Amino acid sequence: MRTSIATVCLSGTLDQKLHAAREAGFDGVEIFEPDLVASPESPEAIRDRAAELGLTLELYQPFRDFEGVGPDLLAQNLRRAEAKFGLMNRLGIDTMLLCSNVATARSGDEQLAATHLRRLGDLAESFDVRVAYEALAWGRFVDDYESAAQIVRLADHPSIGNCLDSFHILSKGHNPEAIETIPAEKIFFVQVADAPLLSLDVLSWSRHHRLFPGEGAFDLGTFMAHLVRTGYDGPVSLEIFNDTFRQSDPAATAVDARRSLRWLEDRTADALARTGGSRIGRMTTTPLPHVDPPSDVNYVELRTPDRDGLRDLLTQLGFRTHGAHRTKEVELWSHGAARVILGAPDSRNPQPTVAGLGLSVGDPATAVRRATELLAPEVPRQQSVDDEPLAGVRAPDGSEVFFGAVGRGEPDWVREFGRPAAADAGIIQRVDHVNLAQPWQHFDAAVLFFQSVLDLRVDASVEVAAPVGLIRSQVLRSADDVVRIALNLVPSAASEDAILPQHVAFAASDVLAVARSARARGFTPLQIPGNYYDDIAARHRIRPELLDELKELNVMYDEDDTGVFLHFYTPPVGTVFLEVVERRGGYAGYGAVNAPVRLAAQYQQRDRRQRQEPTA
Repeated sequence: MRTSIATVCLSGTLDQKLHAAREAGFDGVEIFEPDLVASPESPEAIRDRAAELGLTLELYQPFRDFEGVGPDLLAQNLRRAEAKFGLMNRLGIDTMLLCSNVATARSGDEQLAATHLRRLGDLAESFDVRVAYEALAWGRFVDDYESAAQIVRLADHPSIGNCLDSFHILSKGHNPEAIETIPAEKIFFVQVADAPLLSLDVLSWSRHHRLFPGEGAFDLGTFMAHLVRTGYDGPVSLEIFNDTFRQSDPAATAVDARRSLRWLEDRTADALARTGGSRIGRMTTTPLPHVDPPSDVNYVELRTPDRDGLRDLLTQLGFRTHGAHRTKEVELWSHGAARVILGAPDSRNPQPTVAGLGLSVGDPATAVRRATELLAPEVPRQQSVDDEPLAGVRAPDGSEVFFGAVGRGEPDWVREFGRPAAADAGIIQRVDHVNLAQPWQHFDAAVLFFQSVLDLRVDASVEVAAPVGLIRSQVLRSADDVVRIALNLVPSAASEDAILPQHVAFAASDVLAVARSARARGFTPLQIPGNYYDDIAARHRIRPELLDELKELNVMYDEDDTGVFLHFYTPPVGTVFLEVVERRGGYAGYGAVNAPVRLAAQYQQRDRRQRQEPTA
């Protein structure tokens, strides 16, 4: 698959965008006209710079509001096009994007539009360039790709072809199957974009909320399979209008973009294999190395300057200490198959954090190879001769994911720590889920990373009210729900000392027993207000004695048609806290209805502590 990215996807100067595209491994770029106009470099210098970087300049865009106009405006449009074609010759670009008219068209007559495109084709031919006609989803008369393809057929000119854009096709609910009726030689260019499903006018949706493939809800694998079956083998280019991407580091965004196209190539190969179309197309679509989803979370690493605070909480919850690692400055705590590694923060991030996950997979070497093909950087790890080999990669937010082999019972690496002094109670069973707070510039990249690297399913995102604003949460999980990772987007306006929704939840067979035994060890849970228990008593049929115990132990409650969810929270240590949960029946959620109450309680607790602290 030949890859390209539009310069509009990235922040920075045109030269910075070209550098970022090269470093991320793209084959070419689309030049967005405003980037060229704002550049101090001449078109010839930009052409030479791209060649020096090994990038092809694939497309010049956009050219707007051309067809369906009156004679005088058509003449002006042709003069305008002539100037742009001359500019393209200077840039060394042979294809221009023509968007369907949104403002100046007087007629929707297809024959008239075709006649105008034929005139444009004659002019383009004299400059040895081509025009790719694209139906904008908000076009005045032409707003679907089949109508655009019909106009191109009627124009019947070798320099006039189609540009297919996945957003304009899928956002309007058009069936992409008819792509296969377009001859490959008349598809001049292809742009792909993902997007969340929003109830929003399509123009605003397109200009602000496009995403890279794998970060939204569109079925791009099927879209691409239809394209490949035509025999098209030209560039597949990203055209993403997104407010976050245009404020983020261009190098990081370009890596995320390139990862999305590698993921899309894999999804295309899968769609073709399922439908028997892989023998038809000329485009090469190579699958990623196959990995089964992780079978469990075999450890979570927490890094904090206040290890004593977390030691106390783990002890109160019934975890046993294994002591320090024989060569590394970390320590292991466990209860059942739930394992926590405690370490000191590093210089890159001195704040308390959920710093890493250890996942059990069938083939760790293949899992790492898949991750590195998706541009995930490997994490260097000091390893002694007798240490269990663990290989890991770094996520966009800096957290680490390590892969270990699936085994029976305790992982081999546990032997690198001491043995616990006593057996645990066996009530806490394993890690239920992990919540990772994501900075605003990493959220969408993290969704793509965990989905593509770990082959996890993506649930619909939800928004939770917090004292600092709405927190967006998106869960990724394995098909068997053994591995669950919740990504939380902190409001961009939140203050630096906001409580981040970052924690580890442990699954228990009896959460009330854990809460009672923890209290006997001196544990004080997060305090839940009495109004909450009055509310759940009104909403659910809870036995009075159970309600009293929930209130006494500060245990929260939720239920749905499949089962019941009981859970309680520890106070935060810095910005990290713990949760213990019990799932009864088939309940598969996370108590989202309780999240606003929990967040408010955490802020109230923090405010009380701040008022009690002496001032200097």
